[in-house]
Amino acid sequence: MCGIVGYVGDKESAPILVSGLKKLEYRGYDSAGVAVVNRNQLNVVRATGKLRNLENRVVADQPQGNIGIGHTRWATHGRPSDENAHPHTYKNVAVVHNGIIENHLSLKTQLRAKGHVFSSETDTEVFAHLISDELEAGKELPDAVRGAIEQVKGTYALAVVSATDPHRIVCTKNASPMVLGLSEGQNFIASDVPAVLEHTRDIVYMEEGDLAIVTAAKVDIFNRQGHPVNRATRRIDWTPMMAEKGGYKHFMHKEIWEQPRAVADTLRGRMLLTEGDVHFEGWNLTPEKVRSLSKITILACGTSWHSGVAGKHMIETLARLPVEVELASEFRYRDPIVESSHLAIAISQSGETADTLAAFKEAKARGATAMAICNVIGSAMTREAEFSVLTNAGPEIGVASTKAFTTQLVALYLLAVKLGRMRGTLSVAAAQEHLTHLTEIPKMIEEVLKCEPAVKRVAREFMNSQDFLFLGRGPMHPVALEGALKLKEISYIHAEGYAGGEMKHGPIALIDEKMPVVVIAPKKPHVAYEKIIGNIEEVRARGGKVIAVIDEDDDQVAGLADHVIRVPAACALLAPVIATIPLQLLAYHVAEMRGNDVDQPRNLAKSVTVE
Repeated sequence: MCGIVGYVGDKESAPILVSGLKKLEYRGYDSAGVAVVNRNQLNVVRATGKLRNLENRVVADQPQGNIGIGHTRWATHGRPSDENAHPHTYKNVAVVHNGIIENHLSLKTQLRAKGHVFSSETDTEVFAHLISDELEAGKELPDAVRGAIEQVKGTYALAVVSATDPHRIVCTKNASPMVLGLSEGQNFIASDVPAVLEHTRDIVYMEEGDLAIVTAAKVDIFNRQGHPVNRATRRIDWTPMMAEKGGYKHFMHKEIWEQPRAVADTLRGRMLLTEGDVHFEGWNLTPEKVRSLSKITILACGTSWHSGVAGKHMIETLARLPVEVELASEFRYRDPIVESSHLAIAISQSGETADTLAAFKEAKARGATAMAICNVIGSAMTREAEFSVLTNAGPEIGVASTKAFTTQLVALYLLAVKLGRMRGTLSVAAAQEHLTHLTEIPKMIEEVLKCEPAVKRVAREFMNSQDFLFLGRGPMHPVALEGALKLKEISYIHAEGYAGGEMKHGPIALIDEKMPVVVIAPKKPHVAYEKIIGNIEEVRARGGKVIAVIDEDDDQVAGLADHVIRVPAACALLAPVIATIPLQLLAYHVAEMRGNDVDQPRNLAKSVTVE
């Protein structure tokens, strides 16, 4: 969840560390710090609050040195404070850490019995004390780090520097992300690629249990057993500008407007219109294997879970294969039924979501075929999967996911067509029709973005509301869930999403003249349209304010609603891609008008790498 960056080379490290942390602030932003080594001395600067507070202190203190580590924090153990900010130090050792040490209390007890005194409430500080003890026992820094992690239970991406070993960083990972950036005469570590893109595009993704020794001249990697290993270097196509705002006030707004391009990139090279089929690079499921599948289990959290619910509609409709959508955070804590005839699909923007990754491994261990839908090549989830579909959305920096969601929907639709063809439930002609609908989606997204002025008017009227209700039926149910999630994430307004038919089973009690109700009401499928009109009438009868997202030619619902947002009409299964965009814009503008920090909402972080 937190952000880590490290540098060793011939330049002053502090400015490079702060610059890298700025690219990682989406991972956590309640405190930050850097530790710089210079002439066998540690210089540590830390600050509570946003990264600009640390930047001001670094400018004032001017820590000198060509090697250092930095951290931006999302609090787990201990409140946000200067004392709890990373890096944590003990004697000559400084550490930064992403993850959770499950046995930190017992370790602290053991260390206190030996005379150690702790200065923070965090679990991370234990690492500094353990490593220091290992060094005092005569070990070199890499072996000291290895000795420390052997005593720890939990998850970690860990980077360590020592004043007594001032020319190298030692880093290691277990279930938390860590990448290495390679460049001539200088090398980098980071939690995520954007932190180093301005310096290098040559990236190595560390694997579970790896320990890396990073100097200015080279990077040596060792596996869990301590044996040297070679990890593939990947050339990243993202440019530094792709991770910048590009003139938009917020990353979220930029990423909403990037969706026509992002969806086009998800589709590019995959639609075989002449054959009525879908091409996925590296697809390794045979027709016999696909026909033998008895169930698909989708594992996801948050926004990705909503895309999974929409994907269930797509796959069951087109491939006629049963789909269960599981909350990954709950999956492992019961005794799930998983068989070799099941396909487990993990969905995650980052590919590092801890709950989803753990559930994915559990399903795979129980015999399911493992597939990932992910935006980040080389992530832990894609490495765990037998096969991956990359969404190709490009870097998503805003904490509230937008283009990741729509590209996941499109990837799931492609998968549904592929499975339908392989299972014989879709003819060539039918598949061609569905793929033709897909080709129209990027242009339709461009059109729907033109509704932004209408959305802003709605946002301005309801920005001070205390509660929102979102309703949708059939394929629009996950859109209602996602619309409510986006609003509560960044505006801090209480919002709930419901299937339209569930409104009368409780939520209707909330409706009065102060309650705005967002109704997603495309004309297709027609049975859902007829029913959602009934929901609108029920809201009106109780004085609720109806905000309707409707097809551009729909005058019937327009006559019933207090406010309408018109969008291009899409086929039923692809309508969620179109209908979700006005809700993203609504959440964005409400939050912006309320003066909230849109890209860094309170208590949240982009990549949830702890359970």
